[in-house]
Amino acid sequence: MSETLRISRKFSQRAVMETIVQNGPISRASIAKQTGLSKQTISEIVRQLEEAGWVQETGRTGGHIGRTAVTYELIPDAAFIAAVDLGGTKVRVAIADLACQVFAEEVAPTDPRGGQDLVNQIAELCWQAARNQKIDRDRIRLAVIGVPGAPDPKTGRVLLAPNIAGFEDMNVFAAFEEAFGFDVMLENDVNLAVLGENWLGEGQGIDNLAFIALGTGIGSGLMVNGELVRGARNAAGELGFLPFGADPFDSESIRAGAYERVVASVGMVQRYKALTGRDVKVPEIFDAANGGEVAASQVLDETARYLAFGVGAIAAIANPEKIILGGSIGDRPELIARTQKFLIQIMPQPVEIVPSNLHQRAAIIGAAAIGLGHLHNTFFGADAPDGRISLPPASSVSLQGAGK
Repeated sequence: MSETLRISRKFSQRAVMETIVQNGPISRASIAKQTGLSKQTISEIVRQLEEAGWVQETGRTGGHIGRTAVTYELIPDAAFIAAVDLGGTKVRVAIADLACQVFAEEVAPTDPRGGQDLVNQIAELCWQAARNQKIDRDRIRLAVIGVPGAPDPKTGRVLLAPNIAGFEDMNVFAAFEEAFGFDVMLENDVNLAVLGENWLGEGQGIDNLAFIALGTGIGSGLMVNGELVRGARNAAGELGFLPFGADPFDSESIRAGAYERVVASVGMVQRYKALTGRDVKVPEIFDAANGGEVAASQVLDETARYLAFGVGAIAAIANPEKIILGGSIGDRPELIARTQKFLIQIMPQPVEIVPSNLHQRAAIIGAAAIGLGHLHNTFFGADAPDGRISLPPASSVSLQGAGK
């Protein structure tokens, strides 16, 4: 078989598989109509997919005059993906099948020791999630790990991750591959979140979209013309290092980011302590503000003012149709209302900002999505022609057993 014919064959296999993923149960005649491939080619590919254990017969068409036709659908549990959202304070894992059904979620405090200890913790959480659903480890084929920083594909390190100890000094990619024993993908956590929102959340159908996560740190994921923007070193959207807020020339700003130092949780706690002399956590500041305390309200106003600067920067550069706010701080309605007030004052045409409706699941769902695309490339040996991820329709996806 010539190389050209082989590549053509792979694209045909992918087209058939993705048509079944999107539209199953579906007949061979309907597959042929949607893909433009011959019925003979469809029959041969479907037979091969059946033999390989990827698709199965589900019944016959009904309600039509004439002969009925056999229908086919994906076997969702033919393989599984481990989806991981690593944050500065919490790590969340889930197992997803080939239909991107997300279930078996586990959440734990992030191991503060970082490094190999954190790698081991994440792997064990994934095994625990699999055990809870009685999923054999051998059927998990890929782990997609969202990290709060910029993965460096050359060294395997994770850069610009001040809230995760040790990841800038070790080959994180190799450590995860050894811990799992199968393929691993490292991706920025907020990049995964914007993919999740674009598929199942507030950004469905929006090609120009941004997601800002504000909590322990701050970061953003960007989609422009329907494609994820990563940048030259996977650092596109690292808002924390915008050169305003704290002194950008201060050595601590090089480590943690000048903007992150003032807008994220540490900055809020420090401002509240400066006003009241009390050292409290962020949820207590929100509670105090909602109870009418002037100092707490002032902290929220100042935080919203800083957040408006970041929203304005993204709007000016990427011009998204909508910006979704998430994270433990970012999607609080008290903060969003204040931020909208400041945006009106600093932008001639303020961008629409809305809270995430996926909450803490956004990155997990994005990890499942990007993992499915990677498995398609691996199994069928061909990237999607337009570079986009083919996903099941949103209406077919459920989040079994997943908590907020």
